[in-house]
Amino acid sequence: MKASSALLAASLCLTFSPALLSSAEWSGPLQQILKVGPEGAGNTEAAAAWADLTAHGPEVILPLLEAMETAGPIPRNWMRSAVETVFERELAAGATLPASQIRAFVVDRKNEPNARRLAFDLYGKVSPADAGTLIPGMIDDPSAPLRREAVARLITEGNAQLDAGEKEQSLATLDRALDAARDIDQIDTVAKLLREKLGQQLDLPQHFGFLMHWHLIAPFDNTERQGFDTVFPPETEINLSSAYEGKEGKSVTWQEYASADDYGKVDFNTPFSPLKQVTGYAYTEFTSAEAREAEIRLGCKNAWKIWFNGELLFGRDEYHRGQRIDQYSLPIKLKEGKNTILVKACQNEQEQDWTVQWEFQLRLCDSTGTAILATDRKPTPEKSAPARRPTAPAQ
Repeated sequence: MKASSALLAASLCLTFSPALLSSAEWSGPLQQILKVGPEGAGNTEAAAAWADLTAHGPEVILPLLEAMETAGPIPRNWMRSAVETVFERELAAGATLPASQIRAFVVDRKNEPNARRLAFDLYGKVSPADAGTLIPGMIDDPSAPLRREAVARLITEGNAQLDAGEKEQSLATLDRALDAARDIDQIDTVAKLLREKLGQQLDLPQHFGFLMHWHLIAPFDNTERQGFDTVFPPETEINLSSAYEGKEGKSVTWQEYASADDYGKVDFNTPFSPLKQVTGYAYTEFTSAEAREAEIRLGCKNAWKIWFNGELLFGRDEYHRGQRIDQYSLPIKLKEGKNTILVKACQNEQEQDWTVQWEFQLRLCDSTGTAILATDRKPTPEKSAPARRPTAPAQ
């Protein structure tokens, strides 16, 4: 957060009339909402704080947007609801809203991405024409929700050019859309148009920088979800020719694995079969042309940990909460030459169909999501042709 709540309030009082709230009147309820924890902890107190905040006028809109910078997902939802409630009520009443400050919040790329998206929606209600002029400039925005608006406009434009028979213009427009897209539905839409309507051969894994070639080893134990914190041999040494004692005393060895998935899915179920209460590891190396800042972006619905160049980056002991591209972003510093990446993925005991996946997807990129490719990147594996249905025997 760029300033404390009290400082934000003080600065806002310079913008609004002296009759507005003092910081003490809204900072207490705001701090209460920031305390909301998982599993409903603090919800009762947050509800009372939300009522206090929404009883005030438009002067609380900017402080709430700013406070979303350091808020977790649950407090952020409370803040979003409070902002929307105050804004809609004041808009319906014809009150003066801080439109210029909301616009400034939108265009400041240092602000929290979800808060900027909310601010953009609000600004569009008070000044829709000007809000529309902001969209083209969002094509390289670090906020994925705002970038989505610009990509959607390019997709519409590219489709219109296709319909008008302007194939070269459409190709250029849709190429720009693909470069900017970060959401699977938009990527799929653009890829389908480029492949089916414009005859383009696309290598999506290379385009987005997904790592496709790995060494996998499994299964180690994860009974009662103990595997997440258990240190198995791959965490202390990487020796791709070694065998280790795995789950139930069975010997496990490293296996080469290559993904042919458009989005780099590394599926442990493919070499090891669908298993439960198990832990697996994936190892790969990345040769960088130079030392530079970068990001590892991961999608995974299992419990996971990542080591980069032997150092633990982060881990999340959570299962089956969904998976998406760029679900987690981890800043790293690439070394010139060889860099190592180790992923740990744990599968729990749940047996429902939607818990079968034991997989992850991982790519390297810069802070805007543009791919960084290894100097020795191997060709993307070709997808296997679908099995042909056997023909009926002649009668």
